[in-house]
Amino acid sequence: RGTWIDTVIMRITDVFLAVPPLILALAVCSVLTPSVFHAMMAVSLMWWPWYTRLVYGLASSLRNEFFVQAAEVTGASKPHILFREILPNCVSSIFTKMSLDMGWVILIGSSLSFVGLGAQPPTPDLGTMVADGAKYLPDQWWIAIFPALAIMITVLGFNLLGDGFRDLFALEEI
Repeated sequence: RGTWIDTVIMRITDVFLAVPPLILALAVCSVLTPSVFHAMMAVSLMWWPWYTRLVYGLASSLRNEFFVQAAEVTGASKPHILFREILPNCVSSIFTKMSLDMGWVILIGSSLSFVGLGAQPPTPDLGTMVADGAKYLPDQWWIAIFPALAIMITVLGFNLLGDGFRDLFALEEI
């Protein structure tokens, strides 16, 4: 039941999904001046297709549910059905994906800063700290290792949070 707009949006999404995310972020940041804002733009540019695909899939599957059909039969408008029936049922999946993706966002942001395309000194950033400490690894290893451990622990924390949300929302669906 999709329209031509759905098809165009999904094909554009497919094009963006065909490019590896880190390569896309590096390309965007290398064209622009290195800054936190441009790194955030690059991360946003590489992550929107995943959420578009997720919401499209969820909305397509919910479109045939009885509560949506009941809203259509009662004469509810399309915006009402979208915002009152379909999107509230997508929130748990979106929230779980967001918490799981936060680890990736931190890794990509740190990677961009590590290679000099993200946050610039004097802005504090763990990727920049790891890059600055890399030249001291033989003698003063802790300068690079502790920021790297902070990145690892933060990413692990967000992944555990996402797993907890996934389990919590799975229990609510039972």
